[in-house]
Amino acid sequence: MMRVLFVSLSEKSHIYLMAPLAWALAAAGHEVRVASQPMATETVTRAGLTAVPVGSDHAIHRDMAAYRESQDYRTANWSRCERADVDWAELKERYELSVPYAFAVYNDSMIDDLAAFAQSWRPDLVVRDPLAYAGAVAARISGAAHVRLMWCADVWGRTRQTYLELMAQQPESERVDPLADWLAARSEPFGFSCDEEMLHGQATVSTLPAALSVPTASPELPMRHVPYNGRAVVWDWLREVPKKPRVCLSLGASNTEDYGGDYVSVPEILDALADEDVEVVAALLPAQREQLTSVPDNARAVDSVALHTLLPSCSALIHHGGYGSFATAMVAGVPQLMLSTLVSDHELRGRALERAGAGVYLHHRDATAENVRDHIRRLTAQPDAAAAARRVRAQCEAMPSPAEVVASLERLAEVS
Repeated sequence: MMRVLFVSLSEKSHIYLMAPLAWALAAAGHEVRVASQPMATETVTRAGLTAVPVGSDHAIHRDMAAYRESQDYRTANWSRCERADVDWAELKERYELSVPYAFAVYNDSMIDDLAAFAQSWRPDLVVRDPLAYAGAVAARISGAAHVRLMWCADVWGRTRQTYLELMAQQPESERVDPLADWLAARSEPFGFSCDEEMLHGQATVSTLPAALSVPTASPELPMRHVPYNGRAVVWDWLREVPKKPRVCLSLGASNTEDYGGDYVSVPEILDALADEDVEVVAALLPAQREQLTSVPDNARAVDSVALHTLLPSCSALIHHGGYGSFATAMVAGVPQLMLSTLVSDHELRGRALERAGAGVYLHHRDATAENVRDHIRRLTAQPDAAAAARRVRAQCEAMPSPAEVVASLERLAEVS
């Protein structure tokens, strides 16, 4: 039996993406704990997992709401990770801003408590969020095997590789490394420094098929995405076959809850589709439903609907680009219209989906009524998009299940 410590940022969607692998490890007889800041405890325990609250809650969501435009900053666009797309000055600025204002804010308060827990509990394996660098410190302290579990394409690892290549070309006096310097400073009290294995783990668990991703920065362990959206109920209307092509509109929770609002308008999208021969299901949060003064005749607004119960009946999904929505549609074989910002890897995934023929990426400023209407007409009426989405689904189905990945993780822990 292994002791397995999951370490997540205190973001609900990230914990949801970790849950299926945590369940698989527990079902195989291993002892599993999930560590994050106290604000994540309810999310962890509602998933049937054992929480380890560490550190104190951060205030990063307050800053996100105050600077909503930051999602479109050049420094927030980690899709720009190849040498053809970025130069030294841009990547240097990205790290100089991201390390103190994002990575450190998420991680610093967790490190001491997490280190103490790792020293006492002695995990055999640490599975961490790619940005939960506190988990890398815990793994090194306890001597555990260490893997990252991605909720995105590995733009963080790919950017790091590009950064090191560009840094080597700079005069020695100008070579700075904010990420390594920060993690080294946090590690030194425990008697070690930072190296590339700490940043990328001994392996990377990725749930994206290769056609939609970039190479990972440590040996890849492919794993099929298994949707978990929290509380799920198959409501009576979901048991009825749609009479028209069904289009799901879901803008997720993170923008509303963390950034103070969505970047596109639910009423405007519903109005854009009001005269189309489709059934629109707007799966909304209570705060999003409050924006509605009326609902078109061809639409219904619902809450408490888990996407994995709804999307199999849909012909298209309109969403904000979050990985949970993206991946749930991916494994359901549903064409996607992403109306997104430039944050994280959203643009990279959206463009990859376009190249695969299974969807469209639009920056939210280009999400006019006409554009949304035209793209939904094509995605629902033309068979090529549906066929491409089914091909993507087949690629996902060919990937190992979480239960099958457990054996690979057991072997990794044995040799560490």
